[in-house]
Amino acid sequence: MSQLLPTNYVAPISGAGLGLRRSLLDTLEQSTPDDIQFMEVAPENWINLGGRLGKKFRRYTERFPFVCHGLSLSIGSPAPLNTELLHAIKKLMQEHGIRYYSEHLSYCSDDGQLYDLLPIPFTEEAVDYVAARIQQAQDILGQRIAIENSSYYCAPQQEMSESEFINAVIKKADCALLLDVNNIYVNSINHRYDPFEFLASLPGERTAYIHIAGHYEEADDLRVDTHGTAIIDSVWALLEKSYALFGVKPTLLERDFNIPPLPELMSELDFIKQRQSQCL
Repeated sequence: MSQLLPTNYVAPISGAGLGLRRSLLDTLEQSTPDDIQFMEVAPENWINLGGRLGKKFRRYTERFPFVCHGLSLSIGSPAPLNTELLHAIKKLMQEHGIRYYSEHLSYCSDDGQLYDLLPIPFTEEAVDYVAARIQQAQDILGQRIAIENSSYYCAPQQEMSESEFINAVIKKADCALLLDVNNIYVNSINHRYDPFEFLASLPGERTAYIHIAGHYEEADDLRVDTHGTAIIDSVWALLEKSYALFGVKPTLLERDFNIPPLPELMSELDFIKQRQSQCL
């Protein structure tokens, strides 16, 4: 591993954050770091972006702390790791002073790019394979990264539990965890386990930051991770439990579509801040 990697696992951000979509560039123009403590972007949407949008993005990165959350590195893919993308992400982070990078513990490519995040088999072989690719990514970026516990709808070739797999990858790769409490809830319904027991089994001391979002109720026994609705009480309860177990962590509100009026969006962000204040 590179000697540039820090010894801690925590992202250099704090408070409550919001994912910045291009559609929100004008809407959030008057927001301040008192309203939103940090922002997150998918780097693939902003690499080599110039012109009017590039200038607007620069105005945001000059005002707010930023993190990157990757969509297409495909850390579990059978295809070679996309080092060209990683170098482009590193350049973007350096140009804009972006403080951290995270990715999904899943894959979305082989010979071509897919548009879904697919589950990695929970096997010892996959642990070794994925951990080596995470280490390679960390060496290129020159920093420790966080890997997100992903939602999934089937679990092929299970040799260990989801929790055992996540713990093993994070330990072997010496990376951080991006804890997504909505994904825990969605998976707990779809795969029938206790979400609070699952949460307690994760390496919370390595949590860099947290994601929280809404989801779609397809049926009584099926939830779909959409980031397109308001957060429900059961997911808020998981966030509060994560603070109780692991301490208050930077927490990001994800909303990818069906974006409500700004006051409604900011009220959810305020709910995060309130829960953080109560747990400090």
